[in-house]
Amino acid sequence: MTKQAAETSTGMSPMTRARAILGGSAGNLVEWYDWFAYAAFSIYFAKVFFPEGDQTAQFMKTAAVFAVGFLARPVGAWLMGLYADRAGRRAALTLAVGLMSLGSLIIAITPGFAQIGAAAPAILLAARILQGLSVGGEYGASATYMSEMAGKKRRGFWSSFQYVTLIMGQLVAALVLVILQATLEPEALSAWGWRIPFFIGAGLAVIVFWIRSGLEESQSYTNAKAQGAPKANTLAMFTEHPREAFAIIGLTAAGSLAFYAYTTYMLKFLTNTTGFSKETAGAVNLATLVGFMLIQPLFGWMSDRWGRRRMLIFAFGGGAILAWPIFSMVARATDPVVAFMLIFAALVVQSAYTSISAVVKAELFPTHVRALGVALPYALGNAVFGGTAEFVALWFKSIGLESGFYVYLAGMMAMGAVIAFALRDSGKHSRILED
Repeated sequence: MTKQAAETSTGMSPMTRARAILGGSAGNLVEWYDWFAYAAFSIYFAKVFFPEGDQTAQFMKTAAVFAVGFLARPVGAWLMGLYADRAGRRAALTLAVGLMSLGSLIIAITPGFAQIGAAAPAILLAARILQGLSVGGEYGASATYMSEMAGKKRRGFWSSFQYVTLIMGQLVAALVLVILQATLEPEALSAWGWRIPFFIGAGLAVIVFWIRSGLEESQSYTNAKAQGAPKANTLAMFTEHPREAFAIIGLTAAGSLAFYAYTTYMLKFLTNTTGFSKETAGAVNLATLVGFMLIQPLFGWMSDRWGRRRMLIFAFGGGAILAWPIFSMVARATDPVVAFMLIFAALVVQSAYTSISAVVKAELFPTHVRALGVALPYALGNAVFGGTAEFVALWFKSIGLESGFYVYLAGMMAMGAVIAFALRDSGKHSRILED
């Protein structure tokens, strides 16, 4: 074996590789379950922490705490990205899920305003900031680790499970809500039942913490450390790899906007514009998310065969073409099955991006700055464009120009297509040398 071959061969057994993918993806599921559990159950605990004002005021205050947690995600991405590149992927993954467990446990056990006064919402805010730091750091660490451990031939396929578990976490939170609503009276849910999902999340996170603490470090990180690679540096990441960093910001801006447009915002669009009942809209949204989750590995596998760049061009080019007609036809839909088919068609196209969003980013950067390079540009693009998707859509509707959002989405997707067209195929020119 040549020296180069020795450096790039992991000698990893199939069982070790499978355990690494399981550890990375299981933690990702728990992270996103905990993140979405707050949004799912806030309608029940809002008055526990914010008793003043009417229900709308209480919901707005819990939403404000949610927003602060969202703003903490770029900070978490930055700090955890640096930590993953300096201390190792396994250490960052373990720390991220540990922070999430702590945040969930704090929410589960914190007394309400009636017991400890203003300290209650302050503790809730602190716990949510911890969760924001955690989920912000989770993306870069897990995307990097799973991509490095996946193996060259099936890297797209295995890394697609990061998005599978992201969506699954959202679905599990929704499922826990449905189960508790069916088994507990509304009064019990409001009094104490809302704490159950946070105890569940904290417990699951402890299990994942134990699994991750026993994972092997990626060979990419081990080799880079052995070869004396420079330490990760935020400024150097942007100055030495500006093309890659700004490409990720642009791709994430467009991709996250489309994801939130067709999932989170679409739930409101189906009731507020199309005219479906909340129950019907919820059923359509749930069905599209399940289908969206299940097709991720297929598109990841396709990227291994036909290249990442082609997939990205298809996702963003197709997304730009479909944005106006999909939203326009959903707005006029009277049959929920038709609405489902239209939304799912859009998500099928977007799967050509979401399934490989992790691996494309990881393959663009050298090992010593990879986790930071994946995490921070993604978090910036996601916070500015993904996090504001619903607000922008509702603003266009409020001024009587709802179709303006369709144009905005199409324009952002067209920008993503231009970026994808200008990129080299990350699979063919991957900077992950180890197999």
